[in-house]
Amino acid sequence: MKTRPKPVVFGLYGWSPDYGFRYIHPANRRAFELLEPVGKLFEKIAEDDEGEWITIRYDEQQFLVRPELFKEIYHKPKFSFGDSVEETTPQPGQYRHFGHISDVFWNEATDTATYQIVERKRKLPTVFAADELRAD
Repeated sequence: MKTRPKPVVFGLYGWSPDYGFRYIHPANRRAFELLEPVGKLFEKIAEDDEGEWITIRYDEQQFLVRPELFKEIYHKPKFSFGDSVEETTPQPGQYRHFGHISDVFWNEATDTATYQIVERKRKLPTVFAADELRAD
């Protein structure tokens, strides 16, 4: 009998250094602090049997964190990490950007995601709304 893959759970992890480091596994503290997680959308990919730690992913990085600060979002973003996309309406006189999703930001007030992409190994400074990109 085949088991279905679990759907990806997206959420926010609103940690800042003011909370202290008890919420972040010691092996992940420095990298997580450098990521500046507030406002970024994570994928929850695992939880331990005791419910003490969950594993969340941001782009290609994984972090062990305490589940208390993870807030699931229920509106699935249009794109996720690594998705191949192209810009739908480039600026007049500019080439259309093609790349892969590297950052997903979440606006809690509007329940929407915005995206940053990597084009030819360079992260573009532009942050795109979902309707400014399409799957490539």
